[in-house]
Amino acid sequence: MGSNKLSENVSDFLFEYKTPRLIALRDKRVGLIFRLIQLVVLAYVVGWVFIYEKGYQSTGSTISSVSVKVKGFGFTNLSSVGPKVLDVVDYTFPSQGSSSFVIMTNYILTRKQSMKSCAQHRTSGECEADSDCPTGKFSRYGQGMMRGSCRNNSAGVKTCEIFGWCPVENDLHLPNPPLLMAAENFTIFIKNSITFTAFGVSRRNLVEFITKAYLRNCTYHKVHHPLCPVFRLGYIAEEIKENFSTLAYRGAMIGIVIDWDCDLDWPVTHCKPTYSFHQHYRSLTKDQVSVGFNFRYAKYYVENGTEMRDLYKVFGIRFDVMVHGKAGKFNIIPTMTTIGSGIGVFGVATIVCDLVLLHLLPKRNYYKQKKFKNVESSLRAGSGH
Repeated sequence: MGSNKLSENVSDFLFEYKTPRLIALRDKRVGLIFRLIQLVVLAYVVGWVFIYEKGYQSTGSTISSVSVKVKGFGFTNLSSVGPKVLDVVDYTFPSQGSSSFVIMTNYILTRKQSMKSCAQHRTSGECEADSDCPTGKFSRYGQGMMRGSCRNNSAGVKTCEIFGWCPVENDLHLPNPPLLMAAENFTIFIKNSITFTAFGVSRRNLVEFITKAYLRNCTYHKVHHPLCPVFRLGYIAEEIKENFSTLAYRGAMIGIVIDWDCDLDWPVTHCKPTYSFHQHYRSLTKDQVSVGFNFRYAKYYVENGTEMRDLYKVFGIRFDVMVHGKAGKFNIIPTMTTIGSGIGVFGVATIVCDLVLLHLLPKRNYYKQKKFKNVESSLRAGSGH
């Protein structure tokens, strides 16, 4: 008996075929649920997939390039240097602007350094005896090679004697207000080109109506001049809701985002960029470690046969220009794929209504009898006699 039952189950599994059975059911509750679900699915497919996400379009990769020019003049009058006018070559790094560049807003200058022996600054660590300064060793925060001697520095603090660039740097006294507050009115001119390779379309952020006369007089404003590619640093600080003097004091890192979102089913002149700004990190509190942005560079020269240098610890605003590009154009393949997916989603209404019909309604057993019917084939029926 057991083997006959097993073979019968296997036979049912292998040779049974189920075909859908259509039943017209007049029930207000189920009918209302069915139409509501269909309406929601229709709104999703048409409103979200087709209109908002443009599911009828194909998209492709992009290629972009950026070049930057900075303009403006600054003035400093340090007692150790005297009055000095700084132009773009002095305060922009690298000197030829790229998609990532720094504009100097503050600095600490250590003049006339030469290679000799001296006591390091207390920020490199204090010492108590010569044994704290092993000869020929370098400390992680030191300012040169230690010479085995612990002695008083120029401030009367006992530190290790080193061989290196002397006098050593003292970076504790950062000028406040910043030396180049004039940078608030410096301008950045950004040229950007982008190519949508899949469609053979190239665009520049210098769109059709921009002329030389317009560029000489415009600066970017998100309402009045949203397509002007000339940006004032003070306005960028306003857009990220920061005080420019705070940014200029210790430096900062700011992103300039150029976003191209183009519908190429329209004339290509409608493809225009939008600009936005964000700070890479927000808080500039005293308790935060390593705030701002800074780096060091030196100007080398020879004086009386001795190699010397002026060391600059530069604080500035680093700008990163980032380009995002997206374009779409009508294509029959994604259109048919989207339509097919939408038709498939309509099946959700049938599944939900069947669950309600067969498991929740009071007459669910009656509905099950009407929906499912087992039919024996003539072969099976004949074998029973």
